[in-house]
Amino acid sequence: MATNLAINETLLEKAYKIGKFSSKKETVNTALEEFIQRRKSEDLISLFGKIEYDPDYDYKKIRTR
Repeated sequence: MATNLAINETLLEKAYKIGKFSSKKETVNTALEEFIQRRKSEDLISLFGKIEYDPDYDYKKIRTR
């Protein structure tokens, strides 16, 4: 899918050089992948302290053979 975007050239060039990518397309695709991974991580981190666990659950019991 071809898309025309008005991308900040300064930012694109910095990312291109820092990442040592072979093309601007690779630079943008990698940046999008990293953005998605970071947002997913932030969603998971936001769950800390919100999930209630059963105090009677014994994980060691499951490990015994």
